[in-house]
Amino acid sequence: QVQLTESGGGLAHIGGSLSLVCEASGPLDSVSALGWARSGPGQREFVAAIELPGGAKSYGDSVKGRFTVSKDDVKNLITLQMDSLKPEDSAVYYCTADGRSERYWGQGAQVYVSN
Repeated sequence: QVQLTESGGGLAHIGGSLSLVCEASGPLDSVSALGWARSGPGQREFVAAIELPGGAKSYGDSVKGRFTVSKDDVKNLITLQMDSLKPEDSAVYYCTADGRSERYWGQGAQVYVSN
């Protein structure tokens, strides 16, 4: 089974930056994309994704131009660089992996952007 472990996140001020890292392990040959979703009050939102192995990237409308997703194929990890943070970016961020028949989720990492 694919396992995802997030690290990073924490507290930032408005306009600041944070990064999240997700390390993936397990049968990754069955994974077509790695990405990020976030869960705030009452909603879950797509943030970003990167296709495997091609590397095509996609972003949610609310983060385009501010967040960047990248991958390290050697270390089997993806990074989410978050810049120009806003209070509405505060959420629990989950790493996701799209397998053949299911989506895997990490345990989540908290991001909080303060005024």
